[in-house]
Amino acid sequence: MRAWRCNTYGDYNDLVIEDQPDRDPGPGEILVRPHASCITFVEMLMVQGKYQHKPDLPFTPGGECGGDVVAVGEGVTRFKPGDKVMAGGGIGLHGGSFAELMMAQDAGCNPLPTPFGYAEGAAFMSAYITAYVSLAIRGQLQAGETLLVHGAAGGVGLAAVELGKHMGATVIATAGSDDKMAVLRQKGADHVINYRLGEKGEHFRSQVKDLTGGLGADVIYDPVGGDVFDESVRCIAPFGRLLVVGFTSGRIPSVSVNMPLIKQFSVVGVRAGEYGRLNPEGGRQSRKAILDMAEAGHLMPHIHCHIPFEGLIDAFDEIEARKVIGRMVLDINQ
Repeated sequence: MRAWRCNTYGDYNDLVIEDQPDRDPGPGEILVRPHASCITFVEMLMVQGKYQHKPDLPFTPGGECGGDVVAVGEGVTRFKPGDKVMAGGGIGLHGGSFAELMMAQDAGCNPLPTPFGYAEGAAFMSAYITAYVSLAIRGQLQAGETLLVHGAAGGVGLAAVELGKHMGATVIATAGSDDKMAVLRQKGADHVINYRLGEKGEHFRSQVKDLTGGLGADVIYDPVGGDVFDESVRCIAPFGRLLVVGFTSGRIPSVSVNMPLIKQFSVVGVRAGEYGRLNPEGGRQSRKAILDMAEAGHLMPHIHCHIPFEGLIDAFDEIEARKVIGRMVLDINQ
């Protein structure tokens, strides 16, 4: 099989396509033929050696895919050859999904929801499990509350917009371009703000205050950090929950603890994968919840574009330029 390989940490331009040996699945393993694999900021960081998890070199990148079961190992009863599955999403992924074949654990595979194609399956699990653990579990978002979503045009941001609307919240979404704001409106955001300029050339915090009658947002979903976090502290409602999801801005912010004291809000850390590892039953219930919503047609990932197998480097260029809305997928075995 052909696979993209990272032989040294650093520049993603050094990635190469190499032939790799096939192998049969062992106990509890599933051999999957990917048709679409999700390309995200996480894969780019991992190749650069900047992600919190550093695989042993050399390795094949790629976190999750949509594809077909080729073979199953001893003890696997949930799947059979020919089944359409979503594999990966940070759970039980042995080999990377940027390859013509990949090995996953039984626990890391789920049936492809009926409304999904392979691309949607590749783009679903990690984004929506992050949104669900953030909003439903750590943020305790309630119907009728106001949710502010930062970086809302990214994969995890769009998932939070969509899930927040389904949970009955009023959603304010921020993004950095008119094109991104248009997609957010299509996904159901009640209000959209250009956080770089603001619709009136103002900081987003004043617009959030205006939209909430001066109270601020009850729950703030922040995968950006940096200045965005700093401004969020100033437009959160009393008793609000500020969810720390990531730091795509590159700066890890801090907050003076007198601010949470005075406004009585909480700063809540979110690591969806770690939540499932520390609380396996909670993780199982979270996965079931989003899979049930997807099967019912309530959740649908936004696919920015399809990239041919040989075009992975160009895809990382698009991510680095912050041009991607939702998710890009690598087409494999087409």
